[in-house]
Order: sequence, then structure tokens, then C-alpha cells
Amino acid sequence: MSLPHAILTALLEKPSSGLELTRRFDRSIGYFWSATHQQIYRELGKLEAEGYIRALPTEQPARGQKKSYEVLPAGRAELARWSAAAQDPKPLRDVLLLRLRAAAVVGTAGIETDLRRHLDLHQRQLAEYEEIEKRDFPVGKDSLQDRLRHLVLQAGIDLETFWIQWLTRALEEFADLPAEESR
Repeated sequence: MSLPHAILTALLEKPSSGLELTRRFDRSIGYFWSATHQQIYRELGKLEAEGYIRALPTEQPARGQKKSYEVLPAGRAELARWSAAAQDPKPLRDVLLLRLRAAAVVGTAGIETDLRRHLDLHQRQLAEYEEIEKRDFPVGKDSLQDRLRHLVLQAGIDLETFWIQWLTRALEEFADLPAEESR
């Protein structure tokens, strides 16, 4: 049920058309809650049918004209209810970790190369997050909204830092494996 809440959050930050919303998702919320454009458009229809959002009136109704949406009081109340509710953390499910465990019993062919690829991807993501932090959160930008948004970004930075450290350690472990064990 989190995608509707992600959309409500984005629309409360700024009323948007579906296209603008999908672009904003790609640049912000999508870093930690991904959704396809089709899923977002489908969810907009559901949220409108439930009375949580409405299409803003347009000056000239035209066929094919993009609709901009805003959150209604019921949508704000639903988002407030959801954000205040307790939720347990989800167990970690990572295919790379499962593949590494499988490699322990069937051999490590290809795993080291993929570990290096993952390390590169995480290094690039960390660099992107650090650029966002530098651009969007200069010293003194400390409203409550900014501080909470910055906390979300810092979680991404911390996760990427964790993965870089872990992958570096894993690759060091591979360097120490005897040649016959890394088949």
C-alpha cells in the first residue's frame, strides 16, 4: 500500500500532472521507492476514485490535455494516518547475497566479476547522492521539511557506503581464495 502514499506525498509537495509526477519520481522518490510510469498513472486513477486527489480544473477542456492533480483533505488525512502507523522493518532480500550463498556450494564462477560490477554501481550511486546533498542541502537549509528530506538522503548515502565497504571486503576475501576454490 506504499505506492499510493508515495504519490500523495509527492502531490502534497507540489501538485503535478501524471507526466510531471513520473519525472519527479525518477529524480527523487524513485531512489528509494520505485514505480513504473504505468503503475503511477494507474494509481492516480485509483486515488481519484477514492476521493483522495482530484484533477485541477483547466481553463479550456481539451481532449488529450494533461491533468494536474492535487491532494484533497481525505488524502492528506490518509497520508497522516499511514505515516503515523507503526510498521515492522522488512527482512532483507537481496539476490546477490543469495547467489553468493549458492556459490559456496556450486562454485564461484562469475561471482567475483559481478561483485566488481556491483561495487562500481554503488560507487556511482554514492557519488550521485553526494552531488544531490551538495546541491540541495547547503548549510543553513534547516527547516523541518528540509531536515527530514535530508535524513532520507543520508539513509541512501549510508546504505551505499555500507555496500561499498561490504563489497570491498568480499572482493578481498575472493583475492585470498585458493585457485581451486574459486572455480
